[in-house]
Amino acid sequence: MAITSIDIDKDELQHAKELIGAKSNRETVDLALRTLIAVRSQPAAVERIIRRRFEPEQIDAPTITPETTEPSRASAPIPAKGGGRRKKRAAE
Repeated sequence: MAITSIDIDKDELQHAKELIGAKSNRETVDLALRTLIAVRSQPAAVERIIRRRFEPEQIDAPTITPETTEPSRASAPIPAKGGGRRKKRAAE
């Protein structure tokens, strides 16, 4: 990991920090970088899917419904980074 010194608008940093509920500037910048990378990578992923070619047997393959007796782990919510803590909302 690199140690870097950068100039950041303090009001924008504070606003971003409040929006995501981050406790530190570093956490805010780390999330901003990961988000930017994910957003900018999406068009490339979509293009790869669009360009993909399938064999006829893949297109007409029968649908197989899995038998389940207990809830799937795939449907369980994924905890948020940072322990899933949320800011308390003011009473309305």
